[in-house]
Amino acid sequence: MKKLFLIVIFSLWGLMGASQVCLAGSGSVFTAEVKADFETTYTKVYKALEQNRFFVVFEPDIGANLSGFAERWGKDYNQNKLERIKSMVFCNGWYANQVSNADPDMLALCPLSLTMTHKDGVTRVLFIRPDRVARGTKAEKIAGELTRGVIEAINEGLK
Repeated sequence: MKKLFLIVIFSLWGLMGASQVCLAGSGSVFTAEVKADFETTYTKVYKALEQNRFFVVFEPDIGANLSGFAERWGKDYNQNKLERIKSMVFCNGWYANQVSNADPDMLALCPLSLTMTHKDGVTRVLFIRPDRVARGTKAEKIAGELTRGVIEAINEGLK
């Protein structure tokens, strides 16, 4: 179980790193930020996702897990001095079915995730845009609808 947990955590961490690369050039990552407390913002985004039928199934606290490596990684640990890093893994069964119907390969999007970070009083939300991943596939239209729905939910949570 511990091995599976570590695999999931490092996979999500790898996705986050890839997201930052995508953000620089292609706009594949939706980002939003608010000057607000992390826990309050996290709870509001969580509730907004669920109210919009994007059900959270897993909540890895990446920052807490990485902190165990601080001594081992030394100066390479948390160079950006992020105070919190936590993700939400979520799904909407109807959208998963529609994506599967359109292009089964695009099920690689399922489940979806977002990562929230906090530093110096600012909480950021990072979300890989399914519409950009599905561009040029038969699932492009439904992925666009899905992307808009998640971004609307995130924005509701940041109000």
